[in-house]
Amino acid sequence: MVTLESAENALKTVYLGVVSNQLNINANPLLTKIAQTTSDVWGNEIRKLAPYGLNGGVGAGTESGDLPKAFQNNYVKFVSELKNLYGTINISDKAMRASSHSAGAFVNLLNSEMEGLIKASSFNFGRMLYGDGTGLLATVVSATTTSAVLNSVKNLMEGMVVDIYTGDSKTVENVRIAYVDRVNKEVTFETTLATAPSADDKLYVQGSKGNELTGLGAIFGEGNTLYGVDKSKYKWMCPYTKAGITSVDDATIQEAIDFLEEVTGSNVDFIACSSDVKRAYQKYLGEYRRNVDVMELNGGFKALTFNGIPVVSDRFIEDGSMYLLNTKEFALHQLCDWNWLEGENGKIIKQDAGKPTYTATLVKYADLICNKPSSKFKSLMFRPFQKCRKIGRCSDFRFSKNSKIDFSLCYF
Repeated sequence: MVTLESAENALKTVYLGVVSNQLNINANPLLTKIAQTTSDVWGNEIRKLAPYGLNGGVGAGTESGDLPKAFQNNYVKFVSELKNLYGTINISDKAMRASSHSAGAFVNLLNSEMEGLIKASSFNFGRMLYGDGTGLLATVVSATTTSAVLNSVKNLMEGMVVDIYTGDSKTVENVRIAYVDRVNKEVTFETTLATAPSADDKLYVQGSKGNELTGLGAIFGEGNTLYGVDKSKYKWMCPYTKAGITSVDDATIQEAIDFLEEVTGSNVDFIACSSDVKRAYQKYLGEYRRNVDVMELNGGFKALTFNGIPVVSDRFIEDGSMYLLNTKEFALHQLCDWNWLEGENGKIIKQDAGKPTYTATLVKYADLICNKPSSKFKSLMFRPFQKCRKIGRCSDFRFSKNSKIDFSLCYF
């Protein structure tokens, strides 16, 4: 007979290892290239000394002259608070009792819940890798009490539970998304809101505002500080971004790689881009009758290649963007690997107060650290195409193939 005790044992001994492996290897292709370590974790913070520049104690001299003066390495201290990452499964008492006399039925029940947890956690973990740490999902363009048109729906999926903020004030809490219209960039809420959100209101995953991983969005962001370091004082903390690139080809990519190698001594080993940039690159290869080489990464991911470097598209990268990265300079510092949150009595399955349901929560305390932000490159190939709102007054346009102005391709 299946009991709560046997369910706990299954979650601890059978499912934990599988879930950890899925989230560490199969969640996102970029994550498979990033080392995970418990080093430099002190209490609830990551404290890491990052070297920069050269030693300085090198020089040439005469046979009897003075030796070069010794200079220590240059270091700056990175400090980042460990982020609290959670994933929760929920099982009703009714479902537990219905399957208690059938081990097969109970296994199917747990499998279904764990698959859902892995899918949701992988989605959000992958999103955080490219996010800026604020947890921002989208911005409201217009809304009613039942739906909202947003600036983007890349970060949204049906079933997500979000908070809506007006400025720094939470105006809507724990509303679930029932449907995502990806053509019109509109979401429908599962319940009717008391008041309609306003334009420029922000959507965040429930309880996550300001609490997510320090992803690429933060590293390439315009903020004044990163890991507690003033970027205006340490210019090498700023990665390189080049805008205004109108095409993607081998020479453009190689130019960026050469720049990083010559200026920072960094070797690019991973290229990530938005799907529109990947399609543009595939079109370029096709037009010049080039073979499209494909390689398989850890976790079963497939990627195009550029001179042996994987080129991966990711849904969470903003349109028209490409990242050139040296993944060896990243590390996911963690207090521990994924584990179940235990109560005072060591139990991981707990009854929800006042409800006939049980929950178990997976937890990981970690943050992403880049040792050398200046060795990263971001290319803005082109801005997302939008319908032109200023026909007749547009000073920034593209030409269509027949050399006539096509205002539907206007970008601004």
